[in-house]
Amino acid sequence: MAAHRKPRPSPLGRPAARTAATLALASAATATLFEGSGHADPAGPRRTPAQVRTEVDRLYQEAEVATERYNGAKERADAARVSYDRLRDEAARRTERLNTARQSLGAVAAAQYRSGGLDPALQLALTSDPDDYLERAALAQKAGDRQAAALTAVRREIAGLAQLRAESADRLTALRGHEAELRRQKATVLDKLATARRLLARLTAEERARYEAAVAARTTPTAAGTSGAAAGGGTAARADRSSGDRGTGAGPGTTPASASAPAAATAPAVGRASAALSFARAQLGKPYVWGATGPSAYDCSGLTQAAWRAAGVSLPRTTYTQINAGRRVSRSELAPGDLVFFYSGISHVGLYIGGGQMIHAPRPGAPVRIAPIDEMPFAGATRVA
Repeated sequence: MAAHRKPRPSPLGRPAARTAATLALASAATATLFEGSGHADPAGPRRTPAQVRTEVDRLYQEAEVATERYNGAKERADAARVSYDRLRDEAARRTERLNTARQSLGAVAAAQYRSGGLDPALQLALTSDPDDYLERAALAQKAGDRQAAALTAVRREIAGLAQLRAESADRLTALRGHEAELRRQKATVLDKLATARRLLARLTAEERARYEAAVAARTTPTAAGTSGAAAGGGTAARADRSSGDRGTGAGPGTTPASASAPAAATAPAVGRASAALSFARAQLGKPYVWGATGPSAYDCSGLTQAAWRAAGVSLPRTTYTQINAGRRVSRSELAPGDLVFFYSGISHVGLYIGGGQMIHAPRPGAPVRIAPIDEMPFAGATRVA
């Protein structure tokens, strides 16, 4: 009898039990949705304002690293595009010359065909005026020489054109590679910035206000011991501009005094540095835009490049090439106009103005401003002129 006993129905098989199980699963899913939402949110679980600031700073720094790589890839892509266009133009000119030479050879061949191509000895025997024939034969010889020269030119143009086309193909391959790198670095920058925006969006209005105030002040333990001017260098850019850059001992268009500046600086170098600083001061308050080189917005290396261009000096585009654009100087040797670099990857640059301060384009949301050089990890300095 036991072998024919029907199995007991599962509790889930009963309507009431099935309903209870469904509600329990729904409740668990809801709890997971609200309590574990960090798994679905790319910005992660809720952070304190201090944690948000730390994470956003990290994201902006990583975005700046990608920005400088983007700038380098763009510089290489632009150079490859110019080279490719130049080769294409040269190939077009050579093709035109080749076609002209071919037409000339075709005309000569057609004339020979119409003349019947008789043997020269037979033509001399049949002519009624041997002197006239010999004169024409001499001209024909000259024409033959010209034809041979034209034929040589055609061969030369064909060989040159083939080489140009091969070089153009190589340049095009390089250009496409640089453009692919541009797209990758652009995607990285945009991803970092978007993640930072999502983090900031999770702050309350009060927390966001405190965060913005902290970013504007940029008070750090290492900067706290600097002069009043250094502490004031992190205020809003408009205040920087209207204050006449208090504490630097100089107004716009002049070279700020610096206790660390070498007394033996040459007049031309000081003049160029003053011109670069004057330009940089005029940009105070303009927004940071990654990849921008002015005149309405800048990234960090775009600002320093534009400032020194205004002084008649051509700098390369990226931080990691600008650091090699002059003579390296130690921190104790810093003088106004020197380029100051930050982070181990040389991903940020500013223009030193003296008194432990610099003008730089910090990051998105923070305009071109004066700030203490102690607010970031110092990596080195270069004297351009």
